[in-house]
Amino acid sequence: MSIILRLDRVMADRKISLNELAELVGISNVNLSNLKTGKVKAVRFSTLDSICRVLKCQPGDILEYKDDEE
Repeated sequence: MSIILRLDRVMADRKISLNELAELVGISNVNLSNLKTGKVKAVRFSTLDSICRVLKCQPGDILEYKDDEE
């Protein structure tokens, strides 16, 4: 897949745990863990909005595009 999730890096930079972020965002630990490890095919904009609000970051800090041909 060409989109890489960098949520783990942003969480580490902000020193926030999975459990704490899940609670603040309002999603389950399992769903957030799947998002963090890239085991998802889609992300709701409302979830992305909440994550960015809590982590005080931009969507581009979490999502990265990589050309498959590189």
